[in-house]
Amino acid sequence: MSKTNLRLQGRLRRKKHIQKTVRGSEARPRLSVFRSARHIYAQIIDDTIGETLASASTLSAEVGGLEDVSGKMEASKRVGALIAEKAKAAGIEQVCFDRNGYLYHGRVKALADAAREGGLNF
Repeated sequence: MSKTNLRLQGRLRRKKHIQKTVRGSEARPRLSVFRSARHIYAQIIDDTIGETLASASTLSAEVGGLEDVSGKMEASKRVGALIAEKAKAAGIEQVCFDRNGYLYHGRVKALADAAREGGLNF
């Protein structure tokens, strides 16, 4: 097995473990984060009905693209601020954070901190 395949398998194992405890409800939906090599995505999900209530990513028009962003950390901060703004517009203040098996470090932490500064509580 290649090293990247082992890394992916480890993340998926951690993700399954996290899914057992982190569940989104109507009162407190789940803020799920996914990151790829180039982009980062965030969704607010109500697991009771299986519906995405708000979403944001570096591909969103509101973020403004990656041309004027100095790096991936800055893009993650913008996505965190945007998801907080969309959540406020939808009337959501409390969320539970789902890091999706990624370490709470770097871009995931930057997104979470920006979402907290935007007014989300988790």
